[in-house]
Amino acid sequence: MSDTDLQPITEQSLQAHLEALGARVMTRSGRNEHYGAPREFSFEVKAIFANGLGLHILARQHNYRDPWEAVGKINELVDVSLLKDGAYAELPQGFDFFQMRDTEEAVDWGTFCSLANCVATVNPKIYRLQQLTGDL
Repeated sequence: MSDTDLQPITEQSLQAHLEALGARVMTRSGRNEHYGAPREFSFEVKAIFANGLGLHILARQHNYRDPWEAVGKINELVDVSLLKDGAYAELPQGFDFFQMRDTEEAVDWGTFCSLANCVATVNPKIYRLQQLTGDL
């Protein structure tokens, strides 16, 4: 996938997608509205699903589509962390994401949608089952 094929990711598009999956969502804008925020901070989104799992999405910096910044700032890649019981966690074995790590970095829009759908549908009893079998 080339840079021109990447779809911009906005605070509002993430919020709408997560709410459509049934999550409670909270967002926070970066430097545009909060001048004291670090320069590389764009926005942050936190979501919690009915199964108790959550996502923490952080757009760390803006990518510029042209060298003179005439078009403006575009976020195409974000970092996504998985939250379970208020702490960073991994998904149980057998899932496509969060295996042996609690953060997926440089996630594009298509990957984010797949990742969010996966987390929203996880049955939390799988954690207990894999703890009992020693797989987690």
